[in-house]
This record gives sequence, C-alpha cells and structure tokens, in this order.
Amino acid sequence: MLILFLLFAVLPIAEIMLIINVSDNIGGWNTFFIVIFSAIIGAYFVKREGLSTLQQVQAKSAAGELPGKEISEGLLLLIAGALLVTPGFITDIIGLLFTIPFTRGPIAAAIVKRFMLHQAKQTNVHFSFHQQQYHQQQTHRQTDDEEGEVIDGEYRDNTPNDEKDRLN
Repeated sequence: MLILFLLFAVLPIAEIMLIINVSDNIGGWNTFFIVIFSAIIGAYFVKREGLSTLQQVQAKSAAGELPGKEISEGLLLLIAGALLVTPGFITDIIGLLFTIPFTRGPIAAAIVKRFMLHQAKQTNVHFSFHQQQYHQQQTHRQTDDEEGEVIDGEYRDNTPNDEKDRLN
C-alpha cells in the first residue's frame, strides 16, 4: 500500500517540483526538449535491449532451459519503457537504470530472489495447511471406524511387465 502511495501521490509531485526547478534554471523550452529527447533515446534503448533479451529467451527455450532471468529482465524493460516515456527526470533515471544491462541484471536478480522467497513462504504456509487438513482427516477416519481398529497394509503388483504393457 505504501508503494502505491509513493508511486501515485509522491512521485508525480516530486516530478513536477523538479521540472519547475530545472525550467527555472535552464528555461522552459530547454527543459521541454530534454524531456522529449530523453523519451526518444529511452524508447530506442528499450527497443534495442528488448530485442536482445527476446533473442536470449528464444535461444534458452530452444536449448530446453528455463529463461527465468531473461523473462525478469524483459519485464524490467517493459517497465523501463513506460517510465522513459513518462515525462519527468526521476522516472527517466529509474527507467534508464532498468534499461542499462549492467544495472538491469542485478535489479532483475534481486526481484527474482524476492519473488522466490515470497513463493517459498507461501508454499510453506500452503503445505502446512494441507498437512494439518490431512492429519485432521486421518484422525476423523480413525474415530469414525465402528470398531476403532486401523488396518495397515502394503500393496505389491505381481503382474508381469509384458502384461502391464499390453493393458496400458
């Protein structure tokens, strides 16, 4: 919730204040041209890096590998494109950091690591919940048995392999 507040309330106000401050120092038209120029250059770099990342995804997929890093970098490039086209200096700096390969890699790795930790935490909660449900079901089955007797056994399939293949 705090991140959304920062993105939609604080960031636009900071952008406006910075644009006004820069335009007071270098002039309104110069500021306008810098903002437009940064959007054009940013769009070019995002396109170039995006095509390179897409080629890496295709190469890894063809090799049978999971292109997790490349997909996360592609997502960062998508966000970078939106940030670079948005007028403002702060968004341009963040978008540029997401576009440059040597800064994008560590940022993508940090995002993937955080996502994996979050997923692991969710999986553990999910697993322990199902474990508890299974234990309750087993306890319920044991108490519902009329005689209170639990039968434990093992199963072994003695069907010959050629007959199993014929049945399948």
